[in-house]
Amino acid sequence: MSNGAVAPIGGPQPLDWKFSQVFGERTAGEEVQEVDIISAIEFDRTGDHLATGDRGGRVVLFERTDTRDNAGQRIDLEKLDNPMNRHPEFRYKTEFQSHEPEFDYLKSLEIEEKINKIRWCQSANGGLFLLSSNDKTIKFWKVQEKQVKKVGDMNVDSTKAMGNGSIVGSSISTSSKQYIENGGCISSDFSFPTAGFPSLRLPVVTSSIETNLMARCRRIYAHAHDYHINSISINSDGETFISADDLRINLWNLEISNQSFNIVDVKPANMEDLTEVITSAEFHPKHCNMLAYSSSKGSVRLIDMRQSALCDSHSKLFAEQVAPGTRSFFTEIIASISDIKFAKDGRHILSRDYMTLKLWDINMDSGPVATFQIHEHLRPKLCDLYENDSIFDKFECCLSGDGLRVATGSYSNLFRVFGYSDGSIEATTLEASKNPMRRQCQMPSRPLRPLGSLSGVVRRVKGADNSGVDANGNTFDFTTKLLHLAWHPTENSLACDYFMYYA
Repeated sequence: MSNGAVAPIGGPQPLDWKFSQVFGERTAGEEVQEVDIISAIEFDRTGDHLATGDRGGRVVLFERTDTRDNAGQRIDLEKLDNPMNRHPEFRYKTEFQSHEPEFDYLKSLEIEEKINKIRWCQSANGGLFLLSSNDKTIKFWKVQEKQVKKVGDMNVDSTKAMGNGSIVGSSISTSSKQYIENGGCISSDFSFPTAGFPSLRLPVVTSSIETNLMARCRRIYAHAHDYHINSISINSDGETFISADDLRINLWNLEISNQSFNIVDVKPANMEDLTEVITSAEFHPKHCNMLAYSSSKGSVRLIDMRQSALCDSHSKLFAEQVAPGTRSFFTEIIASISDIKFAKDGRHILSRDYMTLKLWDINMDSGPVATFQIHEHLRPKLCDLYENDSIFDKFECCLSGDGLRVATGSYSNLFRVFGYSDGSIEATTLEASKNPMRRQCQMPSRPLRPLGSLSGVVRRVKGADNSGVDANGNTFDFTTKLLHLAWHPTENSLACDYFMYYA
């Protein structure tokens, strides 16, 4: 790889990331409008579709256009022997307005249209289904191709009739129109037979070969959250989903929009006793009875819905103890988890707090099996970050489909990719631009202990740049931050805001 690091013998090679494409390319010097800033991004389960949500309440769908070479089994086998990276290509499919700005008159509260989360549901009958959410309302959308239908075979002169049955010239002034006995009117260009029509022919609806993509809101799930929704997650059973706000997690059935069940409630009897809030929640990818949620105190709780209707107690608690004598005013703020994700196999949970990425094994609650430093170089600047509210930025995280790598965003439009398989020393810094390797950081030269040899100890990856500046000596820009990114479910492709990369 171009950063000069060599993977240890037996360890996987670091990925060589390349620019794939940019969505909605802008001209030089053109600024992104506030409503166009991406606020959510998600691949579907197949990886053939990508959905983005923005601050203007719109959802934009992209579909994959590059196809596999299916010329024959021999070619496929040869590709396995000599794998070649295909260039992933996505094209614009459709977009629709998911949410509009609203006003809660009872609470005198403005509800902005910004899309907070998008989650794909199972496809059926050629249609695409997804959930989108703003701060208060969740909507269930169906996107499907519909044949264009036209009305034809009318009782009018074909030379003066349009495909939809309207009469040419009907838009002229009323003074030139003639009125008939039944109250209708016709244009002066239309000649009504003296003897009338010989027979009555009803309009015929004909389907053309043209198709239009139609997005239709099937259901609206509203009035269930007093606080801002921070998470939605589809269950593996394909029938239910959860929505979480600061104090509660609700369980919904996709078919029922007027009823939900409260399964987690951390609201104390006296709000003055409130010490932590829910920050993220996600269903287990394989077991429909299990889900995990994170808190502002840096802990992740695993709960089993079979234990009780209201899951006040957790099955397991994952938390890392703060070293004695290291507590400060910022300790709890930087420990707050902004996002959690299950690995595809359900064995590991990835959590992102302000300073680090942590990887947890659900069978081992003594501590994280891996910790990746992201913002350690910003520790001396915590006072400044608190003053400008950057310390409260909520960065998302993601895992690769094969479970060998993790990724998250940072400032100056940078994002980090780490490997955590046995013998991996991969710690790559990339920039969300057409030249992702421009700000490449040096990776460690010393291999770390493999994941399989750990026994309750923390494995720390030394890939962080602790200088407070990037590889080119430039200071970090806290106004440009990469909060949202998604990893393709089956390939090494990353979607980061408007850019996509592959390796």
